[in-house]
Amino acid sequence: MSDVHSAAQRGFCCAPQTYERGRPDYPQPLRGWLSAALALRAGSTAVDLGAGTGKFTRLLCQTGAIVVAVEPLAGMLAQLHAGLPEVCALAGTAQNLPLKGGVAEAVTCAQAFHWFADSAALAEIHRVLKPGGKLGLVWNVRDESVSWVAAISELMRPYEAGVPRVHSGQWRHAFSAGLFSDLQETCFGYEHVGSSQSVIIERVLSVSFIAALPQGQQDELAGQLRALIAAHPALRGRERVGFPYQTRAYCCTRLPG
Repeated sequence: MSDVHSAAQRGFCCAPQTYERGRPDYPQPLRGWLSAALALRAGSTAVDLGAGTGKFTRLLCQTGAIVVAVEPLAGMLAQLHAGLPEVCALAGTAQNLPLKGGVAEAVTCAQAFHWFADSAALAEIHRVLKPGGKLGLVWNVRDESVSWVAAISELMRPYEAGVPRVHSGQWRHAFSAGLFSDLQETCFGYEHVGSSQSVIIERVLSVSFIAALPQGQQDELAGQLRALIAAHPALRGRERVGFPYQTRAYCCTRLPG
């Protein structure tokens, strides 16, 4: 699909199973944020845009809302169908949503908005939201105040040139058209707990621009990660590791227009 960034197409098409295994879930307090900030409850309709394998879709379903997942990549969509067969899951892009206008109380984008942050996408989100509807943006962001997390980021950094990244803040520029109110931010601490293989190595290998690398380069990076795990005193010899994140949640309201 031409609306999908080439890095996302290459990387996320390669290994949806690795994405599902390696990516963290979301902190349970975010469930309360969905109800309080996005006003989701039984009978509401929520569109999960860029739903991937359904990681965030599962949390949305806990609100009791009617959830429609939209995902452009076939491999991700197949994984979502398999894991959440009860959810309506549709192929589509942020710039061309397969939905009628004014159908949703909320649209959410988890780990996704930076890929399609442009005026066309926000205009489509505005179109499918009801008057006064909410847009929620969520990212699990690595907590680089922890030394070994910062070291992992340094190992990844040479490969990310030219790829949209949430930490650049470029995604905020899309909101200049005045279709939505100011963004309100809430932050939650979170740990992804598991083996170092799953929460570190598979997590890093699930990143789009890493998954798109030739196998030899992926293997080299995995070796560097294993060396870090073996050497760092906070990781060495541990059967289970808590990978720290800051979960940043943003909410804004659809304005008339």
